[in-house]
Amino acid sequence: MTWWEGVVLGLVQGLTEFLPVSSSGHLVLAERALGLSLPGVGVFAILHFATLLAVLVVYWRRLWSLLRGVGSGDRASWRYVGLLALATLPAAAAGLLFREFFERSFDSLLLVSVDFAVTGAILWSTRYARARGTLPEPSAPGAGAIGLAQVLAILPGISRSGTTVAAALWLKVQPAKAAEFSFLMAIPAIAGAALLEAPSALHSASVGLSQLSASFVAALISGVVAIKLLVRMLESGTFHRFAPYCWALSAGGLLWVLVAR
Repeated sequence: MTWWEGVVLGLVQGLTEFLPVSSSGHLVLAERALGLSLPGVGVFAILHFATLLAVLVVYWRRLWSLLRGVGSGDRASWRYVGLLALATLPAAAAGLLFREFFERSFDSLLLVSVDFAVTGAILWSTRYARARGTLPEPSAPGAGAIGLAQVLAILPGISRSGTTVAAALWLKVQPAKAAEFSFLMAIPAIAGAALLEAPSALHSASVGLSQLSASFVAALISGVVAIKLLVRMLESGTFHRFAPYCWALSAGGLLWVLVAR
C-alpha cells in the first residue's frame, strides 16, 4: 500500500464511518478497486481508532460533562452512562463470541453487496418513522434495542451509524441526540477493536508506519467533518437520502460479482 492509497483509505474510513453508508463495506470495495492486499482487519482497526479520536474531538464537552457528573454523583449522568453501557453490551458479546465469522465476512463481496441493500432499506424506513422525536435519550429497553442494531452493523456493508441512528429515530429520540448517543455508544467497541487488532497492523511487513500515519490523519480530519455533516442532515430531515446511494453500491457490487464469474 502506497502513501496516497493510505490517504484514500483514510478518507473513505473517515467519511463513511459516520455517514450512514458503512465504512467497512466501503473499505472492502476500495481494497478490491485499488488491488490492495491488506493485512486482515489490522489496518481497519487503525482507521477505526482515528475515527474514535474524531468522536472525542467533536463530543469532548459532552464527555467531560458526563465524567464530571459521574464523579459528583449526578443521577442523570449515571443514567446516561448506564444506557450507553447497556447499548454497548450486545455488540461486545457478539464480537467476542463470533469474531471469526465476522472476520470471514470481509472476504465476501457478495455478502457486502447484499448488506448495502439492507442498509438502504433501513435508511429509507426512517421516512416512515413516527413524528419527529422529542426524547433527549432512549429508555432502557430502547437502549437495548439500539445495541442489537449495532450487532447487525458488525457485518461489512451494514452501516453502524445508519442502523443505530435509525433505531433511535424510531424510538422518538431527537435527531441530534440520536446521533450523539450512536457515536458515544461506539467508543468502547471501537476502542476495544483497535487495541486488539492494532499490533497486527503495526507489525505487518506490507504496510509501513508512514502509510498507516497518512491513513490515520486523513481518517481523523474527514471523520470530524462527517460527524458535523450527519448531524446537520438529521436536523434537516434528509437522513434517508443516503438510501439510493447504498442501493447503487449494492447493484454495482452484485454486477461486479456476476462479471467476475
